[in-house]
Amino acid sequence: MPLPDGDAADRFQPFRPGLVRLAYRMLGSIAEAEDVVQEAYIRWHQTDRTMIREPGAFLSKTVTRLCLDILKSARVRRETYIGPWLPEPVLETRDEDEMSEDLSMTLMLALERLSPLERAAFLLHDVFGLGFDEIAATLERDPAAVRQLAARARRNVRAERPRYAIDREEGERMTDAFLAASRSGDLTALRNLLAENVVAYTDGGGIRNAALNPLFGVRRVSSFFGGVARKSAFAVPPVLYRGLINGLPGYVTLEKDGVVQTTAIDIEDGRIVGVYIVRNPEKLGHLSDLIGSGTLS
Repeated sequence: MPLPDGDAADRFQPFRPGLVRLAYRMLGSIAEAEDVVQEAYIRWHQTDRTMIREPGAFLSKTVTRLCLDILKSARVRRETYIGPWLPEPVLETRDEDEMSEDLSMTLMLALERLSPLERAAFLLHDVFGLGFDEIAATLERDPAAVRQLAARARRNVRAERPRYAIDREEGERMTDAFLAASRSGDLTALRNLLAENVVAYTDGGGIRNAALNPLFGVRRVSSFFGGVARKSAFAVPPVLYRGLINGLPGYVTLEKDGVVQTTAIDIEDGRIVGVYIVRNPEKLGHLSDLIGSGTLS
């Protein structure tokens, strides 16, 4: 028989942050990650916990399998997604700094390109430190096959990991300069900030205006932001937050239509090599609660 409710909740709570991190890395969605962890808790509560020797392994297995089920349908949704897909932005705030660890936008996009099984094998082994025998039981695969899955995934994501940490002051300086140049229409200043091989992604999900394809190169990217500045009459929107977004320097703005927008920039050798903008309101709902509570600053 399951143990009392209080025991279930008390024993589950220490695992919750790590389970949310695992589910978010698998799914790229805060809302779906929280739903998965809640479902894992329900299953944990309904299980005879006296038979579980390693609660962490049981819960990681449960969350992973739930995520794999969601990813089967997510693949179909991604194929019909309008424009570039970016993960839901995660901010580093005073109340939620554990989620920013190793969640760079480039790494999340690299994980998105993996198969669900490759993603699970890589995350469980390389990020969360589980052994291959344990992962094999979770994925219902042979340990040798799991090693191959993890190795393939590792090769694909290795190049996407940040090569060095951005100094916080440099990040703030660059984001402030990018915001000013991109919204004022100062193309000379903007081009001086951008690397020649810069790429910009704008995720509107077909709900808000955004570029339908990634923009490559300094000329295309600067021209795009020049057009955005003209359409907004060169107004600089209110900034609700400055800090890390998925491990990258960035900011949250309140646009003229009253909806929040996140912008993160990737910096290498003093130039911006990547711009990641999330405009899809379905991916920004969790930020509204932070704004309403005054957590963003």
